Amino acid sequence: MLLALFCVYFFNIHFPLALPAHDFHTSLAEVHYNQKTKYLEISLRVFTDDLEKAIGQQNQLESFYLDKSERHNPLVEKYIRRTFYLLNAKNEPEPLTFVGKELEADVTWIYFEIPVRKSLKGFQLFNSVLTEVFDDQVNMVNFFYNQQRKTFLFNHRQHRHLLPFS
Repeated sequence: MLLALFCVYFFNIHFPLALPAHDFHTSLAEVHYNQKTKYLEISLRVFTDDLEKAIGQQNQLESFYLDKSERHNPLVEKYIRRTFYLLNAKNEPEPLTFVGKELEADVTWIYFEIPVRKSLKGFQLFNSVLTEVFDDQVNMVNFFYNQQRKTFLFNHRQHRHLLPFS
């Protein structure tokens, strides 16, 4: 029995791409306010195969596979602009700057930033990442702003949250 457990552990650590597809659909974003630059710096982690499926569907591609090159960055950026953004108090999206992406085993990290010209009073965070693909998709966002931390959960029914920061 110990040998079997060791083998499972060993192969999971050393050959993560050989694992079967995951049974849950989640994303995790961290949003940090940089007081020096006045930007929200965002890191979004998604399962690569889920992102590939979503981008493929959005662009009517029969099959789509990400790689470490930058050639697919415009498609990733287009998808993020449609599914993750900040709405100001006038209900208008704030401009987003795509920084890049990193592929790591079975996840993709996507980096982008949003300028913050004033306080976030009345602002809403929108996150529908992968909810058009998976009904059970859950997106968690940890938001850090001026020594405050707030966690938001999004799903296919809940795409927006009012930010409690002033």
